[in-house]
Amino acid sequence: MSFLLVLLVIAFPLLALSFAIVNQGTVAVVTIFGKYQRIMTPGLNFKIPFVEAIFKKISIQSRSIELEFQAITADQANVNFKAMLVYAVMNQEEETIKNVAFKFMDERSFMQALIRTIEGTIRALVATKRQAEVLGLRSEIVIQVKEHIDNTLETWGYHLIDLQLNDIAFDEAIMRSMAQIVASNNLKAAAENEGQALLITKTKAAEAEGNAIRIAAEAEKVAAQLRGQGVALFREEVAKGMAESAKVMKDNQLDASLILFSMWTEAIKHFAEQGKGNVIFLDGSTEGMEKNMKQLTALQQLKEVK
Repeated sequence: MSFLLVLLVIAFPLLALSFAIVNQGTVAVVTIFGKYQRIMTPGLNFKIPFVEAIFKKISIQSRSIELEFQAITADQANVNFKAMLVYAVMNQEEETIKNVAFKFMDERSFMQALIRTIEGTIRALVATKRQAEVLGLRSEIVIQVKEHIDNTLETWGYHLIDLQLNDIAFDEAIMRSMAQIVASNNLKAAAENEGQALLITKTKAAEAEGNAIRIAAEAEKVAAQLRGQGVALFREEVAKGMAESAKVMKDNQLDASLILFSMWTEAIKHFAEQGKGNVIFLDGSTEGMEKNMKQLTALQQLKEVK
């Protein structure tokens, strides 16, 4: 009975040491006397007590780290970066797990190498760019860093899932100068737009004025033509009327100068009606009337001779 009890006391610890539980999302690297032996997958696993030992448990889940560092551009401007890196073990193949387990002495050494590699890659790229180019190269920086880092991580058994540059900021003095440049460029653009708008307004106004002058000139030209035609028609009708009147008086053996006298009296009547208060001096004496009649008769005879 005592022997059985002793056997149970010895067997129970040995039995407990013969099994190991590996959590989901994790694999365990097993060594024998310090040498790699095999990999334990998630679940309950058997191992040889006092011979096999779990060297390291490795998470195969995605992990993330946040970085803050500074870089210097080609024109000596300091740029502050905030980045987030998401990475994971590349796969669960044996060689990959061995790289992850034995490539670095510990997790701290791996993280230090990872951070320094990312910072160095970004700094090397930023050092070839001017400060005005950096803000517009966010996507280019991410692409180039991903390509470089992914190749390096694969040799360590990891792969890069995502890299995000959450913030890119310059020193306060540079930010102020950049803000002033942006403000001055905006003012310049606004002035140019205002000048173009004023030019368009002035041009349209000049075109409108030119069109108005041209239309007015055309109208005046047409009006002058119509006035001239009206005067010509009036004179033609007057001439026809006078010719017919002269013929009638001649047929009746009357002096044609009576027509001129009638026109003279009608003109005086028109002066009186349309004068609007203006004073018109006419020689109303008998000598003056005879003088005017002689002049009108002479003009009529001269016209007949022509």
